[in-house]
Amino acid sequence: MNSIRTAIIYSLLAIIVAISAAVPSYASDTTKVNFTYDLDYETRFDNREFFRSAFTRSMTIFGARLTPSVGVSLSQPDKGMSHKLMLGIDVMKDFGASPVSEELAGAGSQETLSRQRNLDLLREVTMYYNLEKRAGETTLGLYAGIFPRSATEGAYSEAFFSDSLKFYDKNLEGILFKVTRPQSYFEVGCDWLGKQGIARKEKFMIFSAGERAITKSFHLGYAAYMYHFAGSRKARGVVDNILMNPYARLDLSDALSFDRFTLRLGYLQGMQHDRVFVGHYVFPCGGELDMDLSKWNVGLRNKLFYGTDMMPYYNSTDAAGDKYGTRLYMGDPFYRVFDEGRTGAGIYDRFDVYYEPYNGRNLSIRIEARFHFNSFTYSGCQQMVTVNFKL
Repeated sequence: MNSIRTAIIYSLLAIIVAISAAVPSYASDTTKVNFTYDLDYETRFDNREFFRSAFTRSMTIFGARLTPSVGVSLSQPDKGMSHKLMLGIDVMKDFGASPVSEELAGAGSQETLSRQRNLDLLREVTMYYNLEKRAGETTLGLYAGIFPRSATEGAYSEAFFSDSLKFYDKNLEGILFKVTRPQSYFEVGCDWLGKQGIARKEKFMIFSAGERAITKSFHLGYAAYMYHFAGSRKARGVVDNILMNPYARLDLSDALSFDRFTLRLGYLQGMQHDRVFVGHYVFPCGGELDMDLSKWNVGLRNKLFYGTDMMPYYNSTDAAGDKYGTRLYMGDPFYRVFDEGRTGAGIYDRFDVYYEPYNGRNLSIRIEARFHFNSFTYSGCQQMVTVNFKL
């Protein structure tokens, strides 16, 4: 396995050198081809103390990820088009996750795998095509292949995607289409998460988001997905997980001379259907108010959700007896509202205190304390430090 990964890395380096040498030799009056690159680095420390609740286990996430990519860019000014073809690698390390012997961990343990060695950290290869087409005030964008999740710009609540998912699953595999105008934005995409196999389930997600500025301060928008969680050859079954989130957003940052002062009021509506084991739709729902304000690099944020359990099948199992859990639900598990089996409507509240010593185009640093409450009961907290650098 090590030799295969080493061969892949050397092959990528050879391609990089070949592209660098070949690209400057081609250009014409209407098309220009250039060498291009992208580099994304992130270090994340996230100490999670959730022992006061049963929503998710306590742990410490501490790791780093480097995602370099290189490629060819082709510009066609006469057609208002530009193209990119990119190839890269995704390298990620959970600090301290080095392999141990089978004697200590037991045969078959994940902790014995050689991929946890410092010299064997290649997660996946990224490769994608990117198109931008300008037509008056409208810009059309297209991504196809394995591309960074940061290509999406929609405002998705943590009920859709948790912060830990966005750290560990940094890339999308599929296609993304974007439309940008001076006062509005729209995107729709498909992320293919699993090809059916003996034990691997077929999984894919179609997602979309958009926002329109009604005035300078007042915006209307939405986010939505349809997640198809099907079966494998060993475990039959299909669950449809649909979530929609229309919202209104008020931005008072300039009016009140704050670095950031936003209010967002949204409605979450789920439609979930376990076709084999339940046979009918369930409709979890609720309202969410998100307030975020900062001044002099110090900020406060509060997210208040009132509604029913947004993950009603979380503890259900498939035909093989495996729990759906985070395989079916990618959002923050605190949106389950209750952790002791109660039903009905309840409250989930999250309060953040953060400090951003630097937040620019290429570099952002954030120090944060996050506190969770469910039905006025303290559920746990997080202490977080993140460093992001991007070229």
